[in-house]
Amino acid sequence: MVIDNAFRKATDGISTFLKLESAGGLLLMATAVLALVCSNSPLRHAYDDLLKIPVEVRFGSLIIAKPLLLWVNDGLMAIFFLLVGLEVKREVIEGELSTPAQVVLPVVAGVGGMVVPALIYFLINRGHGAALNGWAIPTATDIAFALGILSLLGNRVPVSLKIFLTAVAIADDLGAIVIIALFYTADLSIPMLLFAIVAIAVLIALNLLKITRIAPYAIVGVILWVCVLKSGVHATLAGVALAFAVPLRTKDAQGHTPLHQMEHGLHPWVAFAVLPIFAFANAGVSFAGVTLTALAEPLPLGIAAGLFVGKLVGVCGASAALVGLGLARLPEGANWPQLVGIAALCGVGFTMSLFIGSLAFEGPEYFTPVRLGVIVGSMLSGVMGYLLLRFVQGNSGTTSSNGTN
Repeated sequence: MVIDNAFRKATDGISTFLKLESAGGLLLMATAVLALVCSNSPLRHAYDDLLKIPVEVRFGSLIIAKPLLLWVNDGLMAIFFLLVGLEVKREVIEGELSTPAQVVLPVVAGVGGMVVPALIYFLINRGHGAALNGWAIPTATDIAFALGILSLLGNRVPVSLKIFLTAVAIADDLGAIVIIALFYTADLSIPMLLFAIVAIAVLIALNLLKITRIAPYAIVGVILWVCVLKSGVHATLAGVALAFAVPLRTKDAQGHTPLHQMEHGLHPWVAFAVLPIFAFANAGVSFAGVTLTALAEPLPLGIAAGLFVGKLVGVCGASAALVGLGLARLPEGANWPQLVGIAALCGVGFTMSLFIGSLAFEGPEYFTPVRLGVIVGSMLSGVMGYLLLRFVQGNSGTTSSNGTN
């Protein structure tokens, strides 16, 4: 009975997560389409002016002044990365990435799905100087968008493959965190960096003291975000640092852990507000004067090819190598054509690719090529993944319980 209850609780948690991500992915699609409509209609100037609205926060001599677009990219996305950090920590400690048998296939597939797209981008853009700075753009996977597409397929796709896709995306997110920290950091302010280190030390102390209230972590987290923002390190990494400090095993009087409580509280806000707002602010690209030859330019072509071809080859190639060597096996109830479909969906980079693109290139001359490459590559990947999973017959006997044992 105890085992049955634990199993039911685990599967209920997975089901709730997938439903929330899927619904958020559909809303993400809608806001992306809305941004494209605004950018290609008489609303274009109003859309651009909205994102340029100056927003200033002042606290004594401390001033943070940015246009609305950067508040979205530096502020709201820090909340997204906080949730990503919470999910990564939970999955590594007690979830789908907690044992070698569980972690090997999605993590290696995720690495393959980052290396090959980056290599394709590099080969297409070699000799183009500044364009090489965008090598990491096609390495990302947008889990909300990908699961939103999967939700259109109903029970044609076994849960084991949905979990595999989620685990690959989490591995990609972890890789993105490392990439941002190492390659997209501006000139450092040593004093603010030291203040950030002090804030992290306070968070670690709260964890060691087994503080279960969320408020102290949130307050120190805001201070950490300001320090990181002013230090030159990208502010979104403050969300990751905060997430890793939130306790997972310590429980409050009601039996809730701070990490589960924070993750549960943030998930709907991120799925239905943070990511859709980011998509609306960053997906707008005007197609006025854009021709097929524009897509053939090295920058957008490298991004689109990296997402569409690189992700498919990287994820499938790494998975085939592991399975062929006997180091892993396919997800329960899945076959190779279905895995190819999932690998194609990994090429839906959208939100994360647009975000990395905003870090890689600051000049307005790069906005349209980056967005064009991300949108085309993500659309091709999404359509191909959907068609493969829609028309490929799954293994006999596959049910929604597969992969949850």
